[in-house]
Amino acid sequence: MRRIMRRIFAGLILFGLLGMTFIDLAADDEWIQKADMPTKRSRLSTSVLDGKIYAIGGRGGADNSVLATVEEYDLTAKTWTKKSNIRRARWGLSTCVANEKIYAIGGYRSGMAIFSIVQVYDPLTEEWTQKEDIPTPRHSFSTSVVNGKIYAIGGVTTGDIPTPAVEEYDPATDTWTEKADMPTARYGLGTDVLNGRIYAIGGSDDDNTPLPIVEEYNPASDKWTQKADMPTARYGLETSVADRKIYAVGGYGVGDVPLSTVEEYEPVTDTWTQKNDMPTARGYLSTGVVKGKIYAIGGSDAGDQPLSTVEEYTPEGWPFSVSPQGKLTATWGEIKRSWQ
Repeated sequence: MRRIMRRIFAGLILFGLLGMTFIDLAADDEWIQKADMPTKRSRLSTSVLDGKIYAIGGRGGADNSVLATVEEYDLTAKTWTKKSNIRRARWGLSTCVANEKIYAIGGYRSGMAIFSIVQVYDPLTEEWTQKEDIPTPRHSFSTSVVNGKIYAIGGVTTGDIPTPAVEEYDPATDTWTEKADMPTARYGLGTDVLNGRIYAIGGSDDDNTPLPIVEEYNPASDKWTQKADMPTARYGLETSVADRKIYAVGGYGVGDVPLSTVEEYEPVTDTWTQKNDMPTARGYLSTGVVKGKIYAIGGSDAGDQPLSTVEEYTPEGWPFSVSPQGKLTATWGEIKRSWQ
């Protein structure tokens, strides 16, 4: 009996050591290549639902056309699967998740008007349904979700003019409400949610100047507050939340140069920290978070050519001592992320 117990005890020690080794060897603040997206594209949008990333719309493909394509990335199977197209091809749209469904809002198609269209995707039926149009047609904007409501922020509207407009959508009533304008009109920005606040980061103004601006929106008070500038001014970037920090990834800098820059924002201290560069410099990419890791998908290179590249970033300190929560903090607490 003692011999058996000693063997069990030795096995437990070995298992523990192996487990410790696995954790110690886990790379952090590093990027690795993943399976390419089937369709090359930029100006797409992605959302995470049930641990899978949905890449939606954009511009690219074999002939750099405007796309209605929807592809789902299953990280467990390491495969991409074609899903039902959105009903209208467009780029510069924004997608987010609320009530376990994906909402695709706005966008643009060359030679046509800027869209105000809103469609919702049910992954169970794989069908898209029309919803109430957004009051301000726009593209190259961002959406975030707080307490089940979607906030559409900034972008380009009729006349190719950057807008500061903020509009709130309630999926329960299928209605839109005007909110306090963002202080700085801009497009090509990124937004994310932490502690019930929305952070609007970067973008470009009417003179096509990359901006470092960070402004925080409190939906409860309908007020905006200035925060510490991002170190690198840029537009066409993407932002993601992991371990209660915001990561600004890629984008275009001065002279429309695509960037590989990654910077981390800590809202508690209102400070930015430089992180390891993404391997592929690109702008107008999209990102999603699954189990605390950030996935950078698609975008455009220095020649404005669409990319199918997918790269996975492991933030410093991963795996985090938090449990999966479904897409951004209690909300992009529902928009493009999963497990922060």
